[in-house]
Amino acid sequence: MLLIADVGFSQGNNYTQNYNKFEGLALTPPMGWNSWNRFACHVDENMIRQMADAMVSTGMKDAGYTYINIDDCWHGERDSLGFIHPDPKRFPSGMKALADYVHSKGLKLGIYSDAGSQTCGGRPGSRGYEFQDAQTYASWGVDYLKYDWCNTEGLKAEGAYKTMAAALRRAGRPVVLSICEWGNDQPWEWGRTVGHLWRTTGDIFNCFDCIEDHGTWKSWGVMQILDMQQNLRRYAGPGHWNDPDMLEIGNGKLSPSEDRAHFSMWAMVAAPLIAGNDLRSMTSETIEVLTNKEVIAVNQDSLGIQGFQYAVKDSVETWFKPLKNDDWALCFLNRGTKPQTIEFKWSAQEVADTIFHKQLDVKHTVYKIRDLWMKKDIGTTKKDMKTMVPAHDVLMLRLSSTK
Repeated sequence: MLLIADVGFSQGNNYTQNYNKFEGLALTPPMGWNSWNRFACHVDENMIRQMADAMVSTGMKDAGYTYINIDDCWHGERDSLGFIHPDPKRFPSGMKALADYVHSKGLKLGIYSDAGSQTCGGRPGSRGYEFQDAQTYASWGVDYLKYDWCNTEGLKAEGAYKTMAAALRRAGRPVVLSICEWGNDQPWEWGRTVGHLWRTTGDIFNCFDCIEDHGTWKSWGVMQILDMQQNLRRYAGPGHWNDPDMLEIGNGKLSPSEDRAHFSMWAMVAAPLIAGNDLRSMTSETIEVLTNKEVIAVNQDSLGIQGFQYAVKDSVETWFKPLKNDDWALCFLNRGTKPQTIEFKWSAQEVADTIFHKQLDVKHTVYKIRDLWMKKDIGTTKKDMKTMVPAHDVLMLRLSSTK
């Protein structure tokens, strides 16, 4: 009896799971597109192919966008062995063929599942099928998994996401894991080794500054989501990002200035840039916002430092973000409904990032100032700045040392 017990115990210790994400992925915030904000459950393979085509033809791929992510409701049924299949009416060619098409465009394919028994849209979830699903996704050629948190009765988030991380590891294909449990269980405290990004809030709502109350839960406007990022920047960096949810730019309810402000602030807080609009019918103004390479460069900066709120005066917030080569991004955000005049005396500023040990030394260094939306240089820090920021808009600058 002793020998049998000893053998059993020994065998148990011979196998341990690797609960860590794939390293070396998402070293800058992921950039791509997701179907949910615009299309919800109305997804099919023809639309996804068209989105991949549009990501290339509109210049988004050239601007850095990579992922075409299918959100909820792609699912069909599980077979007798428990393996998931796509809805045969919506995806008759199968996911492998769709992944091959997306890859042929130089893009990557993302998919969606849920840690519970059912997805938020009532399709089969991955609970109890994590390893099978991960094997299936790998066989299809999936590159990104958004993993949601509906119908998770009794589960603990950290453990559930570690199970999926282990399953993806076991399947062997490097996949970006997007933790989407809405920030309820403080994923920033445990998600760094488990996933590559984690939602910090509930769902975004297509509104600049308002709340949509569903009774038992709420959706949040762009400004409300931004406010919820306070005190989280210490947790973000290359390969592990705070995710304030997808972009609402181009979905018709934000004004052009609000689109610009939304994009600028997501860049400043090093958020994933996941578009949520119809890429096939974008206006030139929407394309201009989503493909502004100078703003994207702030988001994609290799230091991976999330920006911080430096000051607030009236309706204007001042934000700074340290960048590589001792550059800095500076953004004035006017949250009010009236234009505001900005007077900025450079020599009076003491800008220090005490978490990442960066300092903007305007007293001893002259910085060139570039307006990232006007795409032009506007002087240096030798001269104090006085300008106006329109309502619900930004002035976004890059400061570069003239050494």
